[in-house]
Amino acid sequence: MRETNFMKLQQKDKAPDFTTTDQNGSKVSLKDFKGKKVALYFYPHDDTETCTKEACNLRDNYAMLRQKGIEVLGVSIDDEKSHKKFEKKYGLPFTLLVDTEKKIVNAYGVWGEKLFMGKTIISTYRTTFLINEKGKIDHIIEKVVSKNHAQQILETWGL
Repeated sequence: MRETNFMKLQQKDKAPDFTTTDQNGSKVSLKDFKGKKVALYFYPHDDTETCTKEACNLRDNYAMLRQKGIEVLGVSIDDEKSHKKFEKKYGLPFTLLVDTEKKIVNAYGVWGEKLFMGKTIISTYRTTFLINEKGKIDHIIEKVVSKNHAQQILETWGL
């Protein structure tokens, strides 16, 4: 059921640049991370069960990810206030990006219809893009294992 009207990004494609704000109201652009590895992870909503498992797994393994030179950026369509509450409640050490206008989810092709609890809804596909130091997509993780996502990132990148 994963269909989108946007061209599907693939490995080796240039990661679409964006500029938005984070949970602190600071401006963030993907180009700010040139020269660094980025795990750009998309999730449906702050403080929901599976999204919380994923965020907490990344939090618990954040030091190891940073040691391997990986920056973690989370993206959802929630607003700055929601992101800040989520960050504080769970002590999240990484940046959460605001995409209320759905520009980033659309640019990455991760917004569309999906089946949830037997109903068709329109939401964000839980997907992680592993972007290399040159701004190219090395890997796309479409089958995210929320409770083990940090390890999945490391293994996929061969680190």
